[in-house]
Amino acid sequence: MATEKKNIGQILIELGGLTPAKIPEIQRRMAGTGENFGEAGLALGFFSKDLLQRAINEKDGEESFLPLTGTFPQRRKIGEVLIEMGMLTPAEVERILEQMALLGGRFGEVASREGFLAEDHLAQALARQFHLGYLSLEGFVVDAELVASLPPGLPARFQFIPVRHRAGHLVIAVADPVDVKRLDELEQQLNTPLILQVASKSRILKLIEGSDGSNRVLKEVSEDFKLHLVKETEKGEEVLSIEKMTADTSPIIRLIDSTLFDALNKRASDIHIESSLDGVIIKYRVDGVLFRATEPLDGRFQGPIISRIKVMSELDISERRIPQDGRFKVRLGTKSIDFRVSIMPSIFGEDAVIRILDKESIAEDLKGLTLDSLGISARERTRLRRMIREPYGMILVTGPTGSGKTTTLYAALSEIDSEVEKVITIEDPVEYQLKGVVQIPVNEKKGLTFARGLRSILRHDPDKILVGEIRDPETAQIAVQSALTGHLVFTTVHANNTFDVLGRFLHMGIEPHNFVSCLNCVLAQRLVRKICNKCKREVVYTDDELRESGLKPELHRHHLFYEGTGCPTCNGTGYHGRAAVVELLDLNDDLRELIVMRAPATQLKAAALAAGTIFLRQSAIEKVVEGISSLREINRITFAEEEIA
Repeated sequence: MATEKKNIGQILIELGGLTPAKIPEIQRRMAGTGENFGEAGLALGFFSKDLLQRAINEKDGEESFLPLTGTFPQRRKIGEVLIEMGMLTPAEVERILEQMALLGGRFGEVASREGFLAEDHLAQALARQFHLGYLSLEGFVVDAELVASLPPGLPARFQFIPVRHRAGHLVIAVADPVDVKRLDELEQQLNTPLILQVASKSRILKLIEGSDGSNRVLKEVSEDFKLHLVKETEKGEEVLSIEKMTADTSPIIRLIDSTLFDALNKRASDIHIESSLDGVIIKYRVDGVLFRATEPLDGRFQGPIISRIKVMSELDISERRIPQDGRFKVRLGTKSIDFRVSIMPSIFGEDAVIRILDKESIAEDLKGLTLDSLGISARERTRLRRMIREPYGMILVTGPTGSGKTTTLYAALSEIDSEVEKVITIEDPVEYQLKGVVQIPVNEKKGLTFARGLRSILRHDPDKILVGEIRDPETAQIAVQSALTGHLVFTTVHANNTFDVLGRFLHMGIEPHNFVSCLNCVLAQRLVRKICNKCKREVVYTDDELRESGLKPELHRHHLFYEGTGCPTCNGTGYHGRAAVVELLDLNDDLRELIVMRAPATQLKAAALAAGTIFLRQSAIEKVVEGISSLREINRITFAEEEIA
């Protein structure tokens, strides 16, 4: 029998010049630099040239591929690499080294913390230092099938992104190529040699949250939940993390935790848990539209799911015949997130809707919030800015629930707020805080209603007032009087369009002359979904489709129209994010006179059109023509009208 030939690594181990634990690091360097085994081992300092020559001679030269003459790549210091790349100056490197001596920490961490270096630049320097490839990950879409082939939770645990398979190796993106022990363990768990590429840590973590963290765990626990049912236990404050979800033994707790985690990663505003003939269905509302998160769960587990939510919300788990409302809070990383819960009995059991109030993310989104960021057309922005800068009067914003009314009011306030004026708001609830603004939460149980709070606000010498919503005649009357007596009042009313608002106030018993005297403008608003830029493609509509949408084929046939095909970035919907579609009614003398005379809506619309008002449908069509949204989407949120130019 022929003796099995040994490779260089095995011979070096037998000679005592190498340990098995160092083999993976040599292989990683080989994959990343293209060096052979001997070159990589020498560069890492694991053995000498003499010992390597002995191993080659012992193998009878069969793998004498190593050039034993010449120099081998030496690892340079990260500071030198950054100076060479022009990212840092020698003086800045010295300053960073001083901070390291004083406070400790690694060079890259200190440089980033002190503001000398961006994460992406650090990743590029590390890639050059270790002769590895750099991956920016900007616009990178994680391969769902590749992630599914890995053990659950592994990318989150080891903080890496799988990129692709190549020649029997797995290419991965990591932020720290120096952590050899951790990478060795990962390679052993995968049982696959790795090729390293370097990317910034924040981008790696963001992709992990969007791919491995939520989708995989939710799918796994959903499947597990169909088979097992464990009585839920109350563990005090809920802390969401991938590690907790994969470690928790209760399928119910894992299901709820992973559902919350997944919904946050998908930018959901609400979670719907519905009971039906098919079982328990979990849906998310993203960009105003519902879609299923998982396949239906067995209907017999509906009760335990609702009970778990009730326990978290401190509701009565024994009461199943009447609606209940509650709330709970969880910690995700370093931030706290509020959830408002509504339980409603149905013919198949109880349903739950969980509203997500991620105040810190909202506050981050509100930084620099202006009317420009809402997607309102330039013409309407100019008109609205003129009206919100009036010294007194009323600005009314109307639309259905979830149409962005409050955000628009905050954008308007942020543009005109200054330290020389007092701004007070009364809201139900105060969902996020505005700097420099006094905000009062409604508390009807304690007797603090909109009307009572508004009276108190007037005694605090305000210049501008924001009333979250006008719900009753008393609040309407006080708001109108405030606007008539020198205050600028911002408020919202639930109505379908600008003309319905007028009727709402008049039906509340408000004297028409006072109402029109104080009213500066009415803004009706909807939110239209924007086409996802990652999967946006051109489409052609037939003449019949254009006519059905109220468009003239001869005018719009040659326009470029777009739709989204669906991709991982937009969860397969074809849309990502929303923009405001508005109808702005500027009150002039003619319109005020018609309102006082209680003229019919057709006459009011004609006068508004003559005064320059663009109606909701026309505003929505502008978004389609500009390539921002699709014809299908605007038909969902507005009525098609005949013969729109």
